[in-house]
Amino acid sequence: MTTLIITLPEALPTATTPCEGVLTEDGRTVTQRIDASLALLSAPPGVETVAVVPASRLSWHRLELPRGTLDKKFFQEGGALRLRAVLEGLLEDRLLDEPSLLHFAIEPKARSAAPVWVAACSRDWLRAWLAALEQAGRPAARIVPELAPTAADQADSASLQLTGTPEAARLMRASPEGVIVLPLSASTAALVAWPDGAKVVAEPAVAALAEQFFLRPATLLTPAQRWLAAAQSDWDLAQFDLLSTRGARTRKRVGAIAATLLRAPQWRAARWAVLALVLINVIGLQAWAWKELSGLTARRAALRNTLTATFPEVRVVVDAPLQMARSLAELQRRSGTASTADLETMLGKYQEAAPNARAPSAIEFAAGELRLKGLEMAATGMTDVPARLQARGYAARLEGDTLILKEETRRP
Repeated sequence: MTTLIITLPEALPTATTPCEGVLTEDGRTVTQRIDASLALLSAPPGVETVAVVPASRLSWHRLELPRGTLDKKFFQEGGALRLRAVLEGLLEDRLLDEPSLLHFAIEPKARSAAPVWVAACSRDWLRAWLAALEQAGRPAARIVPELAPTAADQADSASLQLTGTPEAARLMRASPEGVIVLPLSASTAALVAWPDGAKVVAEPAVAALAEQFFLRPATLLTPAQRWLAAAQSDWDLAQFDLLSTRGARTRKRVGAIAATLLRAPQWRAARWAVLALVLINVIGLQAWAWKELSGLTARRAALRNTLTATFPEVRVVVDAPLQMARSLAELQRRSGTASTADLETMLGKYQEAAPNARAPSAIEFAAGELRLKGLEMAATGMTDVPARLQARGYAARLEGDTLILKEETRRP
């Protein structure tokens, strides 16, 4: 997916505020460098926007949270508000601004049994930029820091980067101890105490200064490459009160992607392919339904032919299975053979279903329906008799102490 990465200027946004960023197709290579005012930001429709917060706008704090603060139960029923209150209490003596004026974010995959990093920045500044990006049609799907502390289990993961211009150069150091941003000078270079032989990364504009202050060759890293690396971070600063706005931005982004898929010229071939796939499936379903209907019609015709060939006296076929069953029963009666609807057969089936039941006190048989009266319904196994008879092809039900039994008509 195409991603627009915008680094947020340190000043508050206006329509003419210059913005820098990059477009990337795969998140690893730069497709286009962006350098335009906020009102003139251009990108293809449906792209994901990632906002990069400058390192100078963030402060980093290592905290030991109270036990249970990060448990799932803590976040139920407004737990996010309670967590922010905990952070405000722990950071009150470490911050220069009032905690209520700041936005906080906790490191990804934070564990309750270990210290966690908390990032802080001006809430009004961040909200102003998010609103400006949304108004410009580029709502931020993610908010990432330009530089974040490195993993504590990777002591050699610390990095030193020099950015800016020769007139306003600055150095940024990220390590397991946090992030330091200082103006570049002889004193700050000595304060950082960068180990001999360790790699120094610098933007092309300040590469000569890096070699002068640290007496070693500098590895070049363009601003665009630094922003790409920032966008690949696991951090997302949209937390606490920004969660709802992040959800709204995500919904807008999904809607923009859907609109792109439906109207963008570059997706025309894909739309035609999807349409062709749908048509092929519809035609296939129609052909399958026609085949099944033809087979059903053929089976019905075979039943009718079997009925009329076996019982020529049947002239009009309305319900072939039912008419065949009635004709067969009539033929059995005429030949003296007991049918399934005869009294003798039905009593035999009842005896098979309830071999230990007491003999009924009265028996009634009329129109193929057998009534056995005076049965002991409380006897063991009597409640299962209707189910057993149904398995033998008879519909049976209990009414008081009477069992009503009738042959069940089954259709193929």
